[in-house]
Amino acid sequence: MKKQLLTATLAAALLGAMAPAFAQNLAIVNGKPIPKSRVDALAQQMARAGRPVPPEQQNQLKDEVVAREIFMQEARKRGLDTTEDYKNQLELARQSILIRELFTDFQKKNPVSDAEAKAEYDKFVAANGGKEYRARHILVENEDEAKAIIVSLKKGGKFDEIAKKSSKDPGSGANGGDLDWASAGSYVPEFSAAMVKLEKGQLTEVPVKTQFGWHVIRLDDMREAKLPPFEQVKPQIAQQIQQQKLAQFQDELRAKAKVE
Repeated sequence: MKKQLLTATLAAALLGAMAPAFAQNLAIVNGKPIPKSRVDALAQQMARAGRPVPPEQQNQLKDEVVAREIFMQEARKRGLDTTEDYKNQLELARQSILIRELFTDFQKKNPVSDAEAKAEYDKFVAANGGKEYRARHILVENEDEAKAIIVSLKKGGKFDEIAKKSSKDPGSGANGGDLDWASAGSYVPEFSAAMVKLEKGQLTEVPVKTQFGWHVIRLDDMREAKLPPFEQVKPQIAQQIQQQKLAQFQDELRAKAKVE
């Protein structure tokens, strides 16, 4: 009776000691414990790749981790982890992970401040503020053809119909020459200079030559530029600045490295 009691007590003690270890494991595959932390690591990896795992799919993620261990064990049995190709791929994967961690660490330690984002926004406003123009144009290959179009338009020809028929600009031609709203700086200098001199509804008296050919331009409307408020574009601006900082960091590392 005393021996049975000691045996039961010893078994309970052993199970008690093993409980924390079991609690930390997802499963045991062929005698090898699979830590639960591996599920978290896989979930983080998928989230970084833009494929976050919702709570209802957590069990599928656990099944995936167990399956990976099964397949890994079989690959090792076959000696596939000793091949030169495997070692090279493993080294490349190790480099990718470590480099990603380096860049993530840099971005955490060098966040984009509100002041930086606002300064970049102010530059954007300065470059794109002022007036916006809605113009149409007909692009042709030679001056005589452009002059003939101007004569036709002055006699009552329909701008959009002539543009669809004659314009060499594939983007606007199909839309009757419509270039939509844009700032003057969006166009090449010769085009812009001629356009801003026009009054609403006015047509260029002479063809405008640019690197693309000869243009007949009509100004349909103008307005004050409508720019998005800072708070609306702040995330995109911050992301752009962060990418610029990271690119500069990479350039600095390359410059300091001794490559022989």
